[in-house]
Amino acid sequence: MKRAASPECGARSSRLLNCARSPRKYGCSAHSVYTKLMSFSCSASPMASHLCPVTLSPTLQISLNPVSAFYRRGLFSAARFSEPSKGTLKLLLSKELFGPSMPTSSQCSCSDSLANPIVEMGVLFSLFQEMGLGYEETQMLLANDPELAMVSFDALRARVRSLQSFGGFDRLALLNLVAKRPNVLTATQIDDLICFVRDELEGQITQAQMKRLLSGTEPRFFVDFDQKVKLLLTRGVPREKIVHVLNNVNLTKAVCYRSMDEINRTIDFLDPFGGINLIVRRPAIFNYDLDNQLIPRTKFLIELSGGDEDGTGKVLCRLPAILSYRVEHVKGHVEFLKSFVRLNDRQIFRIIMVFPSIVSASRERKLRPRIEFLKNCELNSDEIFKFLIKAPLFLGHSFHENIAYKLVFLVKIGYKYRTKDLAMAIGSTTRTSCENLQKLIDLFLSYGLSCEDIVVMSKKHPQILQYNHTSLEKKMKYLIEEMDRDIDELLAFPAFLGYKLDDRIKQRFEEKSKRGSRMSLNKLLTISSERFTSKRKKASEKLNAIGNIDASEGL
Repeated sequence: MKRAASPECGARSSRLLNCARSPRKYGCSAHSVYTKLMSFSCSASPMASHLCPVTLSPTLQISLNPVSAFYRRGLFSAARFSEPSKGTLKLLLSKELFGPSMPTSSQCSCSDSLANPIVEMGVLFSLFQEMGLGYEETQMLLANDPELAMVSFDALRARVRSLQSFGGFDRLALLNLVAKRPNVLTATQIDDLICFVRDELEGQITQAQMKRLLSGTEPRFFVDFDQKVKLLLTRGVPREKIVHVLNNVNLTKAVCYRSMDEINRTIDFLDPFGGINLIVRRPAIFNYDLDNQLIPRTKFLIELSGGDEDGTGKVLCRLPAILSYRVEHVKGHVEFLKSFVRLNDRQIFRIIMVFPSIVSASRERKLRPRIEFLKNCELNSDEIFKFLIKAPLFLGHSFHENIAYKLVFLVKIGYKYRTKDLAMAIGSTTRTSCENLQKLIDLFLSYGLSCEDIVVMSKKHPQILQYNHTSLEKKMKYLIEEMDRDIDELLAFPAFLGYKLDDRIKQRFEEKSKRGSRMSLNKLLTISSERFTSKRKKASEKLNAIGNIDASEGL
């Protein structure tokens, strides 16, 4: 229902617009103009609800929702709108908003549910002002995304609150996001995304991850986001691990930009090498492009292994991150080992199998000086290969904080520099800490062994340099106190220290003690369990036979 504007209403409207456009000329302040705009009504009664809208230009249509929705307590309260900027008033009353050929007070609407568009535009600009957008930025924002002026204020406010709550956007981050992607305030796909994260994923996607997703992705790519996540669950990602996977991938690359078919193809390709387990252990694998990254990198490893897909699968399972290295990078390491150590493809692949992290070691800063050391210790290519298979950590440890300390220590107790014995000894110490090595040597010395004795024992059985000192102390104590043996027996059979105390040493010693027999440590421990059981059975039968003979003679 409409009615013609009264002469008084038209006159008031004209005076108000002129005053707002030229406040100095008409002696008006910006605050007083804004207050009058916010309270302006075509009705003579202040309680009337019939507001007088002004016809806008066709280029910018405004949603006519009740302004009172924004006067609730919350993010955009009425108190914050009390001091409008001059830029806001200028834009509200500029020719860009009011069509030059359209009268500003030609008619009044009597609809009780419609608000004054000037008031609504004031609230809209105040909303953006709260986010930190000035007059020029707001003009540009509305020009880039005219839909903003067509969205209800309630919807805009709800969207802003959602972005702050689930996306973790503070005022500055939200300002940057809106400036970069204005449609983030209007795209319906964002509502679907936020609802899925909140309801299905229980809001467990981190705010940092949500911020990266919303900042780096056009909203149109959020379509089917929920279906793609459900596909991962269907293909085998455990329910309790899905959030871990989503929080550790680039959601834009791995999910949004990929179709359902591409996701299926990626999982199908990885299936022979660990499949979903690889993705769960190393979610970043899912970021890589199948045709340009995953397939070429895996194919190179298969060719290096001579077609051994099982072996390649073991490499990927041990270090899924190896797929993050470009083919050119891994090929550079392979060529280095071929030229500098003279290893073949199969040998190189075996080293990669036991120590995949070799591809992450710098060729010049780590690999070259360490292999140069082994060469100086007179190891040939085959010996270097065997050394690296047994002690691959030699290539990964820090030189100054680990290897150099151990080298100095070994030379001090009697090892000759640049010898194979020193190389074997340093290889054994790669599996122990510098502190444990120090305590180990101190333990041997405390039991009366000399440095020369330690060197002799470690040459026969290099592993003693990597045993835990606490475990060794228990074995040595049992050897002397319970078995009643001399500590010098360790010089003849240092491998005694490598056997388990309860499961091997105690069990066999107690069994032999029952029969009253005594044998060397070597024979006691090295004989197989089958032979030891067989001998025990024969001895038992022999004793029974002797007992029967004695009993018959007594009769």
